[in-house]
Amino acid sequence: MKSLAKKKNYLEKREIVLEEEPHTLRELLTALVVQNVKRFNASAAEAPLVHYLTADEIDLQRGVGKVGFGAKYNEAAVKEQEAVDTAILAFEDGLYRVFIGEEEAERLDDPLYVNDGADVALIKFTMLAGRLW
Repeated sequence: MKSLAKKKNYLEKREIVLEEEPHTLRELLTALVVQNVKRFNASAAEAPLVHYLTADEIDLQRGVGKVGFGAKYNEAAVKEQEAVDTAILAFEDGLYRVFIGEEEAERLDDPLYVNDGADVALIKFTMLAGRLW
């Protein structure tokens, strides 16, 4: 990621606890998507009617490069199965790759071994606009 100010790490570690141990990449992706959909749908219900930003929040967001209220303009709840299907299709189409430790997980239904505390990275590819010379 390009940035003039290199103060913030764009890849930050977050601990994620899954309900069951995934045995395939498909199960891992499904569990991650379901967990995030539940968190997203729950946060929509908790949104305040009138939101304001404190000076600290503005400074924190300024460091990232975008100051905003974090408003969600689509109030419809996300459907879990549709989100899972979209994530699987995006993986099959090569829009992102999954790394567990130093190893790339390339096939959805091959056996997968994820140890406790393992680093799992999902790297999204971005299409660049421009011309080829």
